[in-house]
Amino acid sequence: MSSAPTPPERLHFVADAPVAGLAVAERRVARPEATLICVHGGLDRGGSFARLARRSDDFDVIAYDRRGYQGSRALGPAALNRHVEDVEALIEREAALSPVILLGHSFGGVVTFGAALRRPDDVALVVNYESPLPWVKYRQSSRPPLSDDARFEAEQFFRRVVSNGAWERLSEHERESRRLDGPALIADLRGIGPEIVPYDLSKLTTPASYVHGDGLLAPYYQSLGRRLVALNPAIEVREMQEANHGAHLTNPDQLFRIIRERWDDVCASA
Repeated sequence: MSSAPTPPERLHFVADAPVAGLAVAERRVARPEATLICVHGGLDRGGSFARLARRSDDFDVIAYDRRGYQGSRALGPAALNRHVEDVEALIEREAALSPVILLGHSFGGVVTFGAALRRPDDVALVVNYESPLPWVKYRQSSRPPLSDDARFEAEQFFRRVVSNGAWERLSEHERESRRLDGPALIADLRGIGPEIVPYDLSKLTTPASYVHGDGLLAPYYQSLGRRLVALNPAIEVREMQEANHGAHLTNPDQLFRIIRERWDDVCASA
């Protein structure tokens, strides 16, 4: 009598992170075509990519809590450059095993673009979703200036980006967890702006996709997309249907399909 097949493993945190103190999770498959390294945005965490990871039978998936967030909170908030260095450490480990794809959500895409610029020979593809690039195309915001009250700013950010209702549905423990991530959020928000140019995207040689949803901010992202394509033809732009800012949570099938299609394009042109 044959035994039942082993079920695919879930995205789970591991002990052998390449950076001490960094909370790194992974989901490994038997014969990976590539490794997908996922980088989360502000007030998020690596575990939010679990739904996306479950869609992947062909890629190993790596996700982690950025410095100052959740399981990596003890490392403290960090500047963009340090976040890029952390991704470089992950790339260095994974590139020895299989090609590397970087996926950045929101601020995570600012990090992945920076890592791809530093590691052009080790990164095969970058896919970023609604990443803020204010030095390329600035968007006016009605948000008041940031205060130094990290707990307050974390709550207001969550209410603004997700919804008031979602905040009210959180348990007090979950609310406190988000508030404790406030210092890292403030570091993210203060680390980019129209006057801050962290790198030159015209020098990106890695194939890249900039993806956005079709919601209220779609006209802005469409305009940003046109500027990106004019700046660098290696970057393509795609719009997801019925997708909001949290597409990795609400539209994981559609987002993974874009990654899969873009990877097939890269492989076909190799």
